[in-house]
Amino acid sequence: MVRLLPPVLTAPLFPGLHQHLIGLLQGLTPADWTRPTVAGEWAVRDVVAHLIDVQARRLSAQRDRHAEPPERDISSYADLVAHLDALNAAWVVAARRLSPRILMDLLEVVGPQLGELMAELDPDAVARYPVAWAGEEESKNWFDIGRDYTELWHHQAQIRAAVGAPPLTEREWLNPVLSLSLRGLGRALSGVTPSPGRSLVLEVEGEAGGIWSALAEDGEWALYGGEVEDASARVTLDADSAWRLFFNALTADDGRERMNAVGDPDLVVAVLHMRSVMV
Repeated sequence: MVRLLPPVLTAPLFPGLHQHLIGLLQGLTPADWTRPTVAGEWAVRDVVAHLIDVQARRLSAQRDRHAEPPERDISSYADLVAHLDALNAAWVVAARRLSPRILMDLLEVVGPQLGELMAELDPDAVARYPVAWAGEEESKNWFDIGRDYTELWHHQAQIRAAVGAPPLTEREWLNPVLSLSLRGLGRALSGVTPSPGRSLVLEVEGEAGGIWSALAEDGEWALYGGEVEDASARVTLDADSAWRLFFNALTADDGRERMNAVGDPDLVVAVLHMRSVMV
């Protein structure tokens, strides 16, 4: 049986997630800060710098109404990705001049302030920014807030994996990440014909996991919680593989090795290429 997807309210989680990050960083050795991560060429210190950037940028633009106009025209998804990649790269390179102590001091400033901003927003109001990786042109605040939550969670997960720290995979922390990330499936399915009766079940195993379905309805793909009967395809992943795949820390080939998949190959490929980040 399937059910409508409810809003995922993550604003109350920001303070605790921030404290987990600070506690983690306080225990790092100098060598830990330079360890490589699954975030491409970024070391741990670069991921920390990026976390400062995304939080400071959000506070500046939304709370303080201060935002620099983009240096390039943005008329497509690819343009937006290129713009964000350039912003991210410029900050990370500049932040390599800063010591780990300074990076932590900056985090201690922006992290709590971001949590306060998120708590003040009306979750049902129209968000300042749509969630583009989900294919939305207009989003509610709860989804935009959730997008930031997934950003902070998965970058902290990258740091934890790099330094051998226990992951934050308890249901309180990871289930919201998975429930929000799943909404990227609609965009991933946009190239698959929504023929009548075509459907997909995606299951993430474990305490933090869940089961979701995508159904072809009236010529479009619709997402639901729960399991549709007689699905055209079924994909099952463990929670660790799921977050890595959705946040671009696994290739499609590696994801295929980690999943159990049966049925319609086009639907399986859509899951393999689903991403809940701007790539």
